Amino acid sequence: MTALSVDLAVPAQLLVLLGGGEFSFGETREIDEFLLRSMPADRRTVAFIPAASGSAEYAGHFGKYLQGIDPTIDTVNVPIYRGRDSRRQKNLTQLLSAGMIYLGGGVTNNLLAVLRESAADVAMREAAANGTVIAAIGAAASCFGIAARDMHGIAASLPGLGWIANTVIDTAFDPDNDSNLRRLMSVPETQLGIGIPARTALAIRADGATEIIGGGNVAAFRKAQAR
Repeated sequence: MTALSVDLAVPAQLLVLLGGGEFSFGETREIDEFLLRSMPADRRTVAFIPAASGSAEYAGHFGKYLQGIDPTIDTVNVPIYRGRDSRRQKNLTQLLSAGMIYLGGGVTNNLLAVLRESAADVAMREAAANGTVIAAIGAAASCFGIAARDMHGIAASLPGLGWIANTVIDTAFDPDNDSNLRRLMSVPETQLGIGIPARTALAIRADGATEIIGGGNVAAFRKAQAR
């Protein structure tokens, strides 16, 4: 099988998309260790974005867990919950100075309403180009393609963050039921659909080369090109 390659629309050094899993039960431990090893040696702060869940406690629990892996890690909650939060200079500065930006799971609608085409997304892109590791789990990870599933069930899909060109992503992917991913692949301009199961991550390098971290298999479906 040929290794999966994607077309990054953003000059990110490392983008890691986790399909899901409970860190408190150790389900993402292998992936999280990989993330911490990949952070710049001189920037050991994780900037946690809670936009998808709206939970102020999520970052605290996650930060304590990460310190158990590496005591040099400091996790800060970047309080981006509403649109105006994504424009606050203090929040943007925290994103730009972090060694890793981690987007917690929750609901696609919440995250995209706050982050899409925002100053915070611009700051994330600048940080990514400067070597900051960008990681997202579950619903947050599924937002990095050109479209994401509407978790409120109102629309067929929502416009995504667009970090990966012509691609849609389905997280918590179940190979025995790929209907969500196939529906997403009907979005115009989509050429690639990626399904990432729980406890598994797809690590994407600057050149679009990928690596699977964790125990599962990542599914990739390409649309047939018209002749």
